[in-house]
Amino acid sequence: MFAAAAPNPARAQSETITVASTTSTEQSGLFGHLLPKFTEKTGVAVKVVALGTGQALDVGRRGDADVVFVHDKAAEEKFVGEGFGVKRQDVMYNDFVIVGPRSDPAKAAGKDVGEALRRIAGAKAPFISRGDRSGTHAAELRYWKAAGVEMETAKGGWYKEIGQGMGPALNTASASNAYALTDRGTWLSFKNRGDLAVLVEGDKALFNQYGVILVNPEKHAHVKARAGQSFIDWLVSPDGQKAIAGYRIEGEQLFFPNAAAGS
Repeated sequence: MFAAAAPNPARAQSETITVASTTSTEQSGLFGHLLPKFTEKTGVAVKVVALGTGQALDVGRRGDADVVFVHDKAAEEKFVGEGFGVKRQDVMYNDFVIVGPRSDPAKAAGKDVGEALRRIAGAKAPFISRGDRSGTHAAELRYWKAAGVEMETAKGGWYKEIGQGMGPALNTASASNAYALTDRGTWLSFKNRGDLAVLVEGDKALFNQYGVILVNPEKHAHVKARAGQSFIDWLVSPDGQKAIAGYRIEGEQLFFPNAAAGS
């Protein structure tokens, strides 16, 4: 519907789109890697509003962004189903991990996220939750539920919700020697690790898919549909997918492109 050719760079030089996205794509450094490549190709500049996924989708609902780029598939499909987005497309994935003190007082280490969370709750070991309606927070709540831990009754002084992004959550976990769920990309780019280490990884349930959606211009006429769609088209194109795969920290790939897998 909006799959038009990318705007002519000379004509679009002053055009800027707003992308509401997650703190993980911003704090991992991915946008710093991708956006100059996109702007060089199209002349379209990108302003990123980095929030939790729930808040980013709310920005889209209000028409305060042209594109949303987030990681909570159920919430994304609801956004499209309500008419706020045109179409959801897969872009890339990484995974979640649980980090915690190297001494691992709850004996949580392993590949089973449910068992790890049951042990953390059973030991009442300090756990930092983003508590911010982000995709990571939504995933964390799903994992507690799947583990059979009823957080409304289980959480106490050991469980702290900070209502902030991934970076502040990891800083808090580092300062208090606590456990936390994080996306691997932000963890790899995080410098202030203190005594924290990755303790739980490799469970298939920890898969973390990202999707991109054009905000529906039929809901908000001011949405820059052509320029926004050009960004989406570039992300899922061979060039965009190659750029995503090429982003590494200390030789380790942070995100894995899969636009053709299930869009």
